[in-house]
Amino acid sequence: MTIHTMPAAVLTLDALLTHWQGNRGLTRRVIEAFPEGDLFSFTAAPPMRSFGELAWELQGLTEYCLKGLSTDDWSWQPPQEPDPKDRLALLSAWDAQTPRLAQALPDADPMWFTRKQDMPWGHLSPLDTVLYAIDNENHHRGQGYVYLRALGIEPPAFHER
Repeated sequence: MTIHTMPAAVLTLDALLTHWQGNRGLTRRVIEAFPEGDLFSFTAAPPMRSFGELAWELQGLTEYCLKGLSTDDWSWQPPQEPDPKDRLALLSAWDAQTPRLAQALPDADPMWFTRKQDMPWGHLSPLDTVLYAIDNENHHRGQGYVYLRALGIEPPAFHER
């Protein structure tokens, strides 16, 4: 007879937060690595978007997750289009999210965090949605790495978080 027991948690909410913030810090360094004139204009393969535009999308998706984590309201409202040509505004908005994530994620109830509910992209849990946001950031940051290399710029080391 096999006795099934509940496995120990592999990833705590604090560890997930550290992972997410590490990715965000690396993406921030990629934003900073772009020359001012290229962040919002360069693309290695038109019609792909510039990395500045991709970074604004990532900032908006994190804002969506913050709203859901803080209020359990996962309804999707497309973010208002910020001035897509302003690095300082992008970095300021990015940095403003850091302490809000540090507060919202560790306070989540683990049972609620894994409970599936209707979301704009399907029947998902808050955890699924946060993991999607991190995966999406990694994907777009990879595009940023390609763009930087096409510009002849060495991107930040991907393993330094």
